[in-house]
Amino acid sequence: MLIYVDAVARHGSIRKAADALNVASSALNRQILDLELDFGAALFERLPRGVRLTAAGEVFLAYARQAISELKAVESQVEQLRGLIRGQVGIAAVESVAGELLPAVITQFHAKHPNVRFNVRIGAPDDLVTALVGDQVDLILTHYPPPRKHVAIAVAAEQALCALVVRDHPLAARKDLRLRDCLAYPLALGDATLAGRALIEQVLAQASFDLDPRLVSNSVETMKAFARLNRGVCFQFRKPGKAVVPPGDMIALPLIDPPLLQARLILATRRGRVLPIAAASFVELLKSVLV
Repeated sequence: MLIYVDAVARHGSIRKAADALNVASSALNRQILDLELDFGAALFERLPRGVRLTAAGEVFLAYARQAISELKAVESQVEQLRGLIRGQVGIAAVESVAGELLPAVITQFHAKHPNVRFNVRIGAPDDLVTALVGDQVDLILTHYPPPRKHVAIAVAAEQALCALVVRDHPLAARKDLRLRDCLAYPLALGDATLAGRALIEQVLAQASFDLDPRLVSNSVETMKAFARLNRGVCFQFRKPGKAVVPPGDMIALPLIDPPLLQARLILATRRGRVLPIAAASFVELLKSVLV
């Protein structure tokens, strides 16, 4: 029943929740009505195009999600006693870790725990925190410091905002760069939803120059492709230090403008939540990789 309430709240519709749960919508509606009768208060306000939580519903949903989380933790501990680690790890992350870091760590984890499944979503910083606080995911990776009230930071690792260029680019021989050094080349710049753009704007606010990007995008892969094809420059968060970018056709050069040196990659979980064994084990592996 708790899962039913969570699903209806998540989808905002009894029909959509029923489809997701693979049950009849009439049966699901009957279960919710019976629960409301037993509870003595309406949990959902019926609207022409769906449902919305009432104040009582919000209180019950918080209890339901906490109970579901604790049940998953107990189940995972039982699996551990049997010598197994199973289950699913939910991750919400910024796009900068989607191409290399996250797949590499998941592959490393799977080598030891092949029965664990992963559900990864990529999104904007506010969406990541919403998903975490709502227990839709177990952990987040973000460049924006999340609010401490509901979120516990496991580790904040130093990152570098790097300029990415092809290997035979005129800038490729440099050890590091300032943003000004990139002006002479076609630029691909992240849009306002990406953390790197906010840091670059801090540099520009103190500078005597501006940027005139030929491409603005929220896709790191699109910007990398543009830089390859146009012998231009794009920007991405990476570990500090000059490095070759897989599959090996680009070089990452750290930007050393002072505001950019504050970049961090933050691994966080929901404050007060006891993670299932699989998720907790993956968090520990991520911490060891990031530190």
